[in-house]
Amino acid sequence: MRTRNTLITIAAGALTAAVSTARADSTALTIYSSAQPGGIPAEWYRPVAGSGTVNPGGIPGYAVVKEERAFAFDKGLGELSFRGVAALLDPTTVHFESLDDPQTKVLEQDYRFDLVSRQKLIERFIDQKITVVQSQGDGTSRIEGTLLSASGGLVLQKDNGGIVTINGYDTIDFPSLPGGLLTRPTLVWKTYSPAGGEQNTRMSYQTTGITWWADYNLVFAPGDDANHGTLDVGAWVSILNKSGGTYKDAKLKLIAGDVHRAPRMGGGGGQSPFQDTGMMRAVAEKGFQEKSFFEYHLYTLGRPATIPDNSTKQIELFEPARSVPADKVLVYDGAKLGGMGGGRYEDRGFVGSGNKKIDVYLRFENDKDSGLGVPMPKGRVRVSQLDPADGSLEFIGEDVIDHTPRNETILIKLGQAFDVVGERRQVDFSIDKRAHVITETIEVKIRNHKNKPVDVIVTEPMYRWTNWKIVKSSHDYEKKDSRTVHFPVTVAKDGQETITYTVRYTW
Repeated sequence: MRTRNTLITIAAGALTAAVSTARADSTALTIYSSAQPGGIPAEWYRPVAGSGTVNPGGIPGYAVVKEERAFAFDKGLGELSFRGVAALLDPTTVHFESLDDPQTKVLEQDYRFDLVSRQKLIERFIDQKITVVQSQGDGTSRIEGTLLSASGGLVLQKDNGGIVTINGYDTIDFPSLPGGLLTRPTLVWKTYSPAGGEQNTRMSYQTTGITWWADYNLVFAPGDDANHGTLDVGAWVSILNKSGGTYKDAKLKLIAGDVHRAPRMGGGGGQSPFQDTGMMRAVAEKGFQEKSFFEYHLYTLGRPATIPDNSTKQIELFEPARSVPADKVLVYDGAKLGGMGGGRYEDRGFVGSGNKKIDVYLRFENDKDSGLGVPMPKGRVRVSQLDPADGSLEFIGEDVIDHTPRNETILIKLGQAFDVVGERRQVDFSIDKRAHVITETIEVKIRNHKNKPVDVIVTEPMYRWTNWKIVKSSHDYEKKDSRTVHFPVTVAKDGQETITYTVRYTW
């Protein structure tokens, strides 16, 4: 069977003109989202086979579309077509109103989304005449006949009664566009208007297949020591549109907050994006402006924006903040237990994974004194550092931050230290089951191979039981919660720091 690119042509004049015309600046788009930053898998970008659109459950977000258009209404009963709506709209959310005559109403509504495609055209022309064009030598041949079947190839009956089967072809000429097939999704309304005539209308609906999230680009500049520096913080909004609709010169709004929706069939319900988010004090002219809205935050772009279908668009969220003080934080978790259960652990050997890696974080304050002081949407954070040798920015790590109100601390995990290592071991263990006592001694060593001193936080879990007490310790510690303590230590250059502590568990 020959493999060819298939071209379908339709007789001129078969497509009808649009019934309505959108007014200038008539579209408004408010986007909600539950997308995890950086977590949209590649398959959500691909169309469903043969449909030209994505799986409605693929993009974890939705939008409310509002359009104003002028229509000519029949007096009394009439029919109206509203073309160019999103392919993934929810027809149950459509709301219509006439801005000129409140008595004008929509009595019935059909959502027609049977869009034209090669296979649908072929199926619609069963028992009708078509023309098939095939390559033949240096030219082409044309075969005319009545289409009898399109299963596994084409079966045509010629005018003389002969039957021909066709497995490969270049093009098919169809005489017209069959009724019922559309080039764009369309709402068809049965209307009632006492006055009739030209009226301005407003229509709104919800559509899936569109989402947004925040992306942060940070540049770290080290300070005079190994533990401090500054950050330049920039933020962008990323909008992914696979809704099957293009929104030209739209008034764009983004809702940030946990907006509850009733569950949908087959999933797809749930929450939208980020809660307690905000904007920089100083924004670019006509950029995003933020305000509280109900229990959420609303971002409004001060200029029209076009959001094309099948696209990812990025818009600056706020102007970069410069020279935000930041600390490099090294954390050693030698046990690496993760979540701890509620049971009692009496096994002598239960001391964790023996991890030697030390995690590296950047920590900064989201407050006015630091140059920020803004609620920050949940988003992916990428961090780079300038290489003074050639002036280029080099990527040093990325993380995801949760929605973070102003005046809170932000902690970003970048990776693991190369020149600083840890070691954790059990020094002593005893258990007296009659007296209900476990005593355990732990030793932690931190070795620094840098030519500068470093600060390290050693985190230790009290994992054996909920009733515990440290009865002996070589270093001061801070109790972080009911099962965790932190030992902050400074390790000299090319030096080692050894922490030992004894903990007693009782029950």
